[in-house]
Amino acid sequence: MFRTILFATSALVVMTSPFVAHAQERLHTGSEVTGTLRSDDDRLDSGEYRDLFEFHGRAGQQIGLRLSSDDFDPYLMVRGPEGFSEDNDDASDSDQTALLNLRLPRDGAYNITATSYASGERGTYRLSLIDGAFAGGQTGGGQAATDGMLTTGSRRGELARGDQTLSTGEFVDRYALPVRRGQTYELSLSADGFDPYLLVRGPGGLSEDNDDDPARRGTRDSRIRFTAPADGEATVAATSYAAGETGAYVLNLDGRGTRPAVARAAPETTSLRLGETRDGWLTPTDSRLESGEYINTFVFDGRRGQRLDLRLTSGDFDPYLAISGPNEFSAFNDDADGGTDSRLRVTLPADGPYRITATSYAAGEMGPYQLSVQADTGPTRAEPASRADEQASAGGRITVGQTVAGTLGSGDETLDSGEYVDTYSFAGRRGQRVAVELTSSAFDAYTILRAPSGEQTDNDDGEDGTDSRLDTVLSEDGDYEVMVTSYAAGETGSYRFSVSPSLGSPRQAAVQSGARVFAIIVGVSDYGGRQNDLPYTDEDALKLAEVLQREGVLNSSSVVLTNAQATVGSVRSAFARVAAEAGPDDMFLFFFSGHGDQSDTAVSRLEPDGRSESIVLRDGQIDDVEMSRLFGSLNTRLALLVLDSCYSGGFARNVVDRPGVMGLFSSEEDLTSAVADKFRAGGYLSHFLRAGMAGAADGDGDRLVTAGELATYLRRQFRTEVENVEAETADGQRNYQNLVIDRGGVQVDDVILRLASAGSAVGAR
Repeated sequence: MFRTILFATSALVVMTSPFVAHAQERLHTGSEVTGTLRSDDDRLDSGEYRDLFEFHGRAGQQIGLRLSSDDFDPYLMVRGPEGFSEDNDDASDSDQTALLNLRLPRDGAYNITATSYASGERGTYRLSLIDGAFAGGQTGGGQAATDGMLTTGSRRGELARGDQTLSTGEFVDRYALPVRRGQTYELSLSADGFDPYLLVRGPGGLSEDNDDDPARRGTRDSRIRFTAPADGEATVAATSYAAGETGAYVLNLDGRGTRPAVARAAPETTSLRLGETRDGWLTPTDSRLESGEYINTFVFDGRRGQRLDLRLTSGDFDPYLAISGPNEFSAFNDDADGGTDSRLRVTLPADGPYRITATSYAAGEMGPYQLSVQADTGPTRAEPASRADEQASAGGRITVGQTVAGTLGSGDETLDSGEYVDTYSFAGRRGQRVAVELTSSAFDAYTILRAPSGEQTDNDDGEDGTDSRLDTVLSEDGDYEVMVTSYAAGETGSYRFSVSPSLGSPRQAAVQSGARVFAIIVGVSDYGGRQNDLPYTDEDALKLAEVLQREGVLNSSSVVLTNAQATVGSVRSAFARVAAEAGPDDMFLFFFSGHGDQSDTAVSRLEPDGRSESIVLRDGQIDDVEMSRLFGSLNTRLALLVLDSCYSGGFARNVVDRPGVMGLFSSEEDLTSAVADKFRAGGYLSHFLRAGMAGAADGDGDRLVTAGELATYLRRQFRTEVENVEAETADGQRNYQNLVIDRGGVQVDDVILRLASAGSAVGAR
């Protein structure tokens, strides 16, 4: 009876009931208590008797807990400040002792529960609490309990059999690293006997992974450079790329420089003057663009005709500089003179305030920078053609950042529907965000963007109604084609056309990164004789939780319930707790893999077939009506219901009936769902969902998985892999399994989750 424990900043909650203190006994280090689980003791919601203890600990304190019994299979649970949560069943497989070695994250009271693995077990036990760690115990709290504290310099170690392992089988040594918000740290791991892999988890949602050092191609060494988002203690894990690898290694810590005392630029609150040079810092607390870059914004009071030379330099990230102002003026620059620094030479078109934006080329980059605003005394540069009377040919090459002017006329080519068209092309990169804009006072503007693969996106009206603006993230590398045309056939006149880098949508920029997914993840394989057992469905739940955790998006308040834990009461309790924890900036996920059922009910608008659908848990069922009530208790940015079970499509009408709720269902409401044996998964939806939410659904490479991207990815996978999988109704009618997706009021570009920066997630291996 061994329960899988996942490595993360804090372990997943596998029991649902919060602790209610009843005459708790106070423990201190060195305590050894003998107690008895009795029939008159308090119980967990899942039926186990429990005794409660309290321990007052200090931040950074290392403790060991051991619970043993000859009468029952012991289970330890610890809850503490700010949602701290650790559980352990067996110190080793088939053991009758539960062990936890913890490094406490905060000062405060910690509740310790002595209970049993199975419901109703009773008998005597021994509970011990020590300073330090018990040999062989599970390390918890996301802290290094046995391998020491990291300091600047090199540390030698060895991965060996008998070490702790990740849930995927790799041996791992863990180290504690005290970090301060805003400080930058650089770690490297090298080895001759195995392929090194580094992981960092810590306060403020810190989550960084790396396989190969990006600066040293051809080597297998691993390197991570990060800036701490909060004060606290991080865990550095030295491990291997493949399971079971062993050997000696060298772990090096560099770059513990203290952040200089500089004023951080708040958007539209910090003024710049001509001739001024300003030091700044991109940090995790700054505003972010939709595509994930941190951003500082400054205001400059400019004059018409004024020539400026703007420069943004940094040794820590690739700078990106932008300016915008009156008369729709905007200019952007990534690299100056072939280097990584950014420079803009501009002539201001009008008097008024201008916004100067300091950001990075890639999402998530942080560190110090220097921004300079000087008078441009160099020779005047030729600006892109933009005069209203200038003619543009019906086709031409432009670059991102260029603006041209042209005219639709009777001599131009036409579309099949009769509209005149001028065609332009530009080179784009996957993940690049651009704004394609067409303005005209003579006709109703219309643009058509065609990707290298031929995929087409049309846009009619921009913000002003008759102009066209298409703000998008490019989905592939190569040449893009833009057709500049009109809404109605035969319209002519002059226009202004541009393709420019985009700073993104404020709505998307507001989607926070980090552990913002609050999830209840349920999988039932063992039905205890009440239903036929199912293969892999419990693993569906555990693997999904692991993927989300490794991506750094799963909140520690999330609950995973499998097999005997997955009762009706535990699911209801989980909803009550997680719904209270999740807020309007968060995403909620309910996932279930297991049996589904139907029952007769009155014919109604919500049940026109006269059948109600339900998911089958270990001891009962939750139907679509109750699921609707449970979802009604949420106050989150977006909620996702994912059911991989027979007849699951019937939940759509009852649950996806309110704003912000999206449903993914493995089959239509009257058809069964098959086990995905070829993928060793309980269901096809479960298998593809894991990959999609780990980044496979991120079609445009901007590290945001949107509702539209996830839906498109899942549909494509089902068309490829599930097209000929047979299904049947409860009456025996034969058909095929079809995915059901209902976005309800969720828009195509609403963000499901924001992934870690490219290459940083373990799931990207």
